[in-house]
Order: sequence, then C-alpha cells, then structure tokens
Amino acid sequence: MSDTTAARATWRDTLYRIIFEADTPQGKAFDLVLVICIVISVLVVMLDSVASMHHHWGGALHFLEWMFTIIFTVEYIARVISVHKATGYIFSFMGMVDLLSTLPSYIGLLLSGPTYTMALRLLRLLRIFRVLKLAYYLEESAVMAHALAASRRKLLVFLLAILLLVMILGTLMFVVEGPENGYTSIPESIYWAIVTLTTVGYGDIAPRTPIGQVIASLVMILGYAIIAVPTGIVTVELARSKVKQNVNIACPRCMLEGHARDARYCRRCGERLLEHDEQVFEE
Repeated sequence: MSDTTAARATWRDTLYRIIFEADTPQGKAFDLVLVICIVISVLVVMLDSVASMHHHWGGALHFLEWMFTIIFTVEYIARVISVHKATGYIFSFMGMVDLLSTLPSYIGLLLSGPTYTMALRLLRLLRIFRVLKLAYYLEESAVMAHALAASRRKLLVFLLAILLLVMILGTLMFVVEGPENGYTSIPESIYWAIVTLTTVGYGDIAPRTPIGQVIASLVMILGYAIIAVPTGIVTVELARSKVKQNVNIACPRCMLEGHARDARYCRRCGERLLEHDEQVFEE
C-alpha cells in the first residue's frame, strides 16, 4: 500500500470514528452539535408552518432552513465518504432518513407556481424526518428496536388476531344494528369495532339497540385486556436482553449497530470493527 493510499485510509477511518462513534471527545462534540442542529431545524420547520410567524419572520426562518440544509448535506456527504461500502449506508434506513432531511429543500428550488403548491407542502413536511436522526444518539432506541425486532412474530400474530376479531365484531354489529342506526356497511361497522376496541370512542357511530349496547360494553371491556398484550410481549423481550451492547460502534461496511462490548468483528458481514479506544474492549 502506497503512502498516499495509507494516508487516505487513515483519514477516512478518523472521519468515520468522529461521525459514527461517540466514545471519543471529537465524536461526542460532533454528536452534540448535530443534535442541537436537528432540534433547532425541526423547530424552524414547525414555526414556519404558523402563518403569523411566517409573515413576520419568514426571511429569517428561510435563512435558517438553508443553513441547516447545507450542514446536513455536508454531514451526509461525509458519512458516504467515511464508510467502507457507500451503498450499505445510502440504502440503509438511517441513510434514507439523512437523504430526506436534505433533498426536499433542493427539489423545492425546481418547483414554482400554483401547480406545485401541494408538492411544495409535502416537501416541507418531509423535512420533519430530521427528528428521526435523533435515533443515532439514543442508546435506548437501539435497545427498544432490538426488543421490537425480537417480538415481531408474536406482534404479527397478535395483530392478525385483532384483525379477525374486529371483522367478526363489525359484521355482528352490522347485523344487529343495521343501516337505520348508522351501521351502513360492514366496513363502516368494522371502523366502529376498531374505535371501540381501542377505547378511543369518537362517538360518531353508537349502538342504539339493547343487544348492540351489550355487545359494545363487552368490546370496551375486552379492549382494556387487549391493550396490555403487546406491552407484555415487548416487556418480556426487554427483560431477556441480558447481553450488554455497545451501540456506539457501527460496522463500517454494513452499518449494523448493537454489537457486544467485546466484539471485534461485525456479526453480520464479518468486517473488523474500528477500535477507537482499546478500553472499550477491555471493560
């Protein structure tokens, strides 16, 4: 390996440690600055949607919006450059989030006139995706994501059971109440069953017959029991997570996070993890 190639590899590794790992002083400073930028940029997007704020402070908000867009663009480019496999980051979930946080502003420059008003509103709305970037810096989010992933099959079975239940209850209420009481179709009745079973209770459709009211009461009571089921499933998986993970170390190739504290190689692709601090592996 030539001196130029070695210097470039060292430079990329240093940039990678600063951006993707938060155990070094430089990484912590980078994360802190970026979190502040994310929070302020989301507030700017929200304030810009208020008519009075847009009228009086539209110019300043527009300036701040472009300032943060440029910051996030530089960050996105730096992330693409620093990883070993750029496509692994670009097509990852957080890579798409990073792209959505910058792309709308540039596309908005190409759209003008009343024909594109709705498209511009949608693009402004997409900027709120920046709030998802905060997941980079919350270790607890990785633990929760791991528990949800481990519970996905049980949750899927639970949701399928709920789907069958609301279809049965909706059909039953359509037969009992009928169109004269507001249950004009089976889909409309299924909507009522979902609203009642989740204890939301909008009240736009309500049973009027004694039998319908008895069924509605049972559905409401059943709703309280059902709400506890997914909570219990996820809680059990959280309790089973006994392996302490270091979410601050991400694979430079496939971007997988959540490796064990003593891991030296990625558990998905086998890439060697960058050891920014030997103490991380000696704890």
